[in-house]
Amino acid sequence: MYLPDPGKLAGGGSAGWIVMVDKTTKSLCPSCGRVLDARVFDEGGKVWIERECPEHGRIRSLYWSDAVMYDRFDGYSSIGEGVENPQRVVPAVNCPHECGLCSQHLSGTLLANIDVTNRCNLNCDFCFANARACGYVYEPSFEQIVGMMNLLRAQRPVPVPAVQFSGGEPTMRDDLPELVRCAKQLGFSQVQIATNGVRIAREEGYVESLKAAGLSTLYFHFDGVTPETNPQIAIHERAMDRCAAAGMGVVLVPTIIRGRNDHEVGELIRYAARRIRVVRGVNFQPVAFTGAASTDDVEKERFTIPDLATAIEEQTGGLIRQDDFYPVPCVLPITHLVEAYTGRPAVAFTTHQHCGAATYVFVNDGTMAPVNRLVDVDLFLESIDRMADKFAMGGSINKYRALVEGLNNLRRAMKRDETGKSSEVWRLIMQALVFQNFDALRDFHWNALFIGTMHFMDCHNYDTERVRRCCIHYATPDGRLIPFCTYNSGPVYREQVWRQFALADPVPAEPPSGAAERDGA
Repeated sequence: MYLPDPGKLAGGGSAGWIVMVDKTTKSLCPSCGRVLDARVFDEGGKVWIERECPEHGRIRSLYWSDAVMYDRFDGYSSIGEGVENPQRVVPAVNCPHECGLCSQHLSGTLLANIDVTNRCNLNCDFCFANARACGYVYEPSFEQIVGMMNLLRAQRPVPVPAVQFSGGEPTMRDDLPELVRCAKQLGFSQVQIATNGVRIAREEGYVESLKAAGLSTLYFHFDGVTPETNPQIAIHERAMDRCAAAGMGVVLVPTIIRGRNDHEVGELIRYAARRIRVVRGVNFQPVAFTGAASTDDVEKERFTIPDLATAIEEQTGGLIRQDDFYPVPCVLPITHLVEAYTGRPAVAFTTHQHCGAATYVFVNDGTMAPVNRLVDVDLFLESIDRMADKFAMGGSINKYRALVEGLNNLRRAMKRDETGKSSEVWRLIMQALVFQNFDALRDFHWNALFIGTMHFMDCHNYDTERVRRCCIHYATPDGRLIPFCTYNSGPVYREQVWRQFALADPVPAEPPSGAAERDGA
């Protein structure tokens, strides 16, 4: 919680608050991986995580760089109920070293990742998923991947709605369109591919084949808008031109490293806005130190969610502000409304409140208007929650009254704004709630730019409370689901899984693209 500081209130701003953060959790020793009791606390306006290893001594790492923003996000904490059919009924006593979703895990799977290969056609210097660095090839068979997807769709009470094929570079597999088609047939509403765009740029008709198979979105690794920050920008430009022609949406995914490309976060958003008809969003990923980074490297290059929000505010001239961002669990009232309206369980966004943040920006004729300027977001979500409670009472009369009352409350949440976009947002809400025209929500997505961030953990800022509430999970050939940050850091299950299922007769790797090659990891 945070309390007013009478001695500082005259100055205004966050300096007028005394932040009180003091939690206990478990973390890891970055040197030996031992699970340790840890404390999360604020000091000097920042939030830290500290633990002591009997072998390597006291370890203190930056958790969040703004204690006030940390505390605001804490207000949206929501504990989920996990899944009805965990893979381990007995909780892991040495979490995270006994992974596979257990009865101790508190969130279902919102998005599943499946590594379909570790081969790649680039050689980026901070990639943890490069076959040339591994010395072997991991590439599950088509049948193994189908088995993983069946596992995901069997999750209860809600089958996993979204799957992302990742790697390595997924487009190295020639059967990728067939995998996308199979995913749609199995019932995934969202099918995504994480890609560097090389094959899409080079091969005419390839993106059309993915779209025809049912692909929803391409996630492009896109680190900047200049050749200095993004050596692959020419490839990305060609790939996006092909996507635009095919009507395939793209999300830009920049890995942000302090001192390397953090000065371009504002321009990345402006770049996306200029290409709004193909770019659906920018999903910033502050770097996670999953390799052998030194303490000096971590301290020098660490970039947290508050750092990103502050940089965006500064580099957009205040157009998008730090307080425009909300944590992922803020949208839970919408889940409650869907459940109450349909009478069926819905996907619950109960990820940890400090894992990510997001906002929307409306783009029109070169101008950008953050959704917070159009809608009182807190009042809007509160109104949705009250509507859900009324719907839950049942009966057609109660539902009609709840709808009328809810629409009145939502109307009050709309703001008058100079852009004239409030009326457009209100039209979309009316179309969806009153006329059941959910195509209107598609119109919203085409005119709004998603700006989000997920800061995945590494062994320096590892927090098992975040792991237990993770909602992005990897499926593995041995039938496990493993939280993202446990798969990629901490115990590093990725390496274990890849070695276990490495091909005895490796598929020949395509040489890296000469124009985009970087000295390697």
